[in-house]
Amino acid sequence: MQKTGQIAYLNGEFIPIEKAQISPQDRGFLFGDGVYEVIPVYGKKLFTFQDHLERLKNSLKATSILNPLEDDAWERLLQKLVDMHPWKNQYIYLQVTRGVQMQRDHLPADCLSPTLYAYTNELKPVSEAIINQGIKAVTLDDIRWLRCDIKAITLLPNIMMKMAAKNQGADDAILIDRDGLVAEGTSNNVFIVKNDALFTPKNGSRILPGITRSVIQSLAEQHSLPLSETDITLSDLENADEIWLTSSTKDALPVTELNGHLIGQGKPGPVWQKIQQYFEETKQQFIQQLT
Repeated sequence: MQKTGQIAYLNGEFIPIEKAQISPQDRGFLFGDGVYEVIPVYGKKLFTFQDHLERLKNSLKATSILNPLEDDAWERLLQKLVDMHPWKNQYIYLQVTRGVQMQRDHLPADCLSPTLYAYTNELKPVSEAIINQGIKAVTLDDIRWLRCDIKAITLLPNIMMKMAAKNQGADDAILIDRDGLVAEGTSNNVFIVKNDALFTPKNGSRILPGITRSVIQSLAEQHSLPLSETDITLSDLENADEIWLTSSTKDALPVTELNGHLIGQGKPGPVWQKIQQYFEETKQQFIQQLT
């Protein structure tokens, strides 16, 4: 077994990641019965932590999974995990499942003890090729369930759509929901730009309330960039001046080709350039406040 030097946290213990093991009767393994979060770390400190924690708590509440820790304990645990690794910039993956149930049953037993697993990886910058050229996307029908506001570990539909995008020569897919409206990407939120104004789908059960999405909304407001939460049609998407996909590990990625057609001038646009600069400044200010 290859040793990585990485340490994971599993149910009260910090252990080498390659030694982390769960019961095959864990409901997360059998049913995908669990939720997760991905939290970026800059300068070895948790970025937008309270927002991520609130989203985690909302997911746990919505699924009736017991929250295993108090707020302060979450922060102490994750900060300790960060401090165990050398990278200044990281991203934490944490997962809470409903726990182990020896008798497989769709109906969970009462008072199960949740399984808590967390680990961290180095957060590397987006490649220069993407910064300069953007990415390719295709549109696909959204085949997921109707509670995408819950950050659930049941991601098979997302995987299938990501694979379908790759098979079409694209980097990602933008999902069109049952009403013919833009939802989000396979693991990211969507913004479009038209006539220097930003638009993003409304929050609701069809999309995840993205933390990076919220950061960009705040940056737009701070810098007087018009932004609306609204329904976005496929036609709106196809005729946008710019398209972005936003996530905690990639910030905002510019989509420069959609379904084989160039978006705008076929390169990252000027509004994205501004937001990218503002986002970098925000991260640097966050790091400087910690020193």
